[in-house]
Amino acid sequence: MAAILAIAPIFGLIVLGYLLGWRQWLSADSAGGLSQITFKLFMPCLLFVGIAKAPLGDALSPVLLLVYFVPALLVFALINIFAHRASGGPTAFGLAGSYSNNVLVGIPMITALFGHDGLVYLFALLAVHSLILFSIQSSYAALGLGSKQRPGLKMLFKNLANPLVIGLLLGVAVNVSDLPLPSTLWQMLEWLSRAALPCALIVLGIGLTRHRLRSSPVIWSLCLLKLIAFPLIVWGLSTLVPGLSPLARHVLVLAAANPIGVNVLAFAMTPEQQRTIGGSIFLSTLLAAFTLPLWMMVMSQD
Repeated sequence: MAAILAIAPIFGLIVLGYLLGWRQWLSADSAGGLSQITFKLFMPCLLFVGIAKAPLGDALSPVLLLVYFVPALLVFALINIFAHRASGGPTAFGLAGSYSNNVLVGIPMITALFGHDGLVYLFALLAVHSLILFSIQSSYAALGLGSKQRPGLKMLFKNLANPLVIGLLLGVAVNVSDLPLPSTLWQMLEWLSRAALPCALIVLGIGLTRHRLRSSPVIWSLCLLKLIAFPLIVWGLSTLVPGLSPLARHVLVLAAANPIGVNVLAFAMTPEQQRTIGGSIFLSTLLAAFTLPLWMMVMSQD
């Protein structure tokens, strides 16, 4: 029951956003403006304040990143081996199976369950999450298509310029340097950060109206690999590797169990891939309302 209560507000706001978009109670221009200010101002402020004031400690340990990204890259590689053989070329399916929605769903969920103590571990992942997986995907796509361009370089710079990543990195810089900031500035940043989570979840719900709920063997396979297999591998590896606290292990598993991130759609290479990935994002978000509480219950017994 506690697990359900923890995520109920999250999916409640997603449903609210879906209704706003579906019924067109929010115009396309208004929704676009809400999305822009959320991801260029509110969310960067939230990430900055969270990491700037967090006790970094074990969160900077490379063990934390290895326990998460080794399984992520394993799932990425296995899916792409089969998908590449089936389609005859590169796809974004491996990225879909390994890239979690750790900002829109992960941050509010970890906040509700563990507070700021848990967020510090999630922030450590977010600092390199897109950078690692997007760069590997772009490299794979460039090599698979025989591109003569330097693979991944453009995507690398693009992700370094992401406002979310900039907010995280600035927060780390303030934390490590112990740079004093005026109390007025802190107050402004904290007020802005409070708007981040509800706005982000509503934007996610609005975004889902652009995708259709589809069902196919490929879509179901991607969703099950993302929501079940990926967190299961992270959980298994986290029990074998020493040096992780129980809290860190719980955050890593739940981060892996989050639904597919919406940014994966940008890497779809054909209209058919766009339809498949869009349907996978929609279905995985729906299924996560049931699978995340199961993972929470499993981790509570750990």
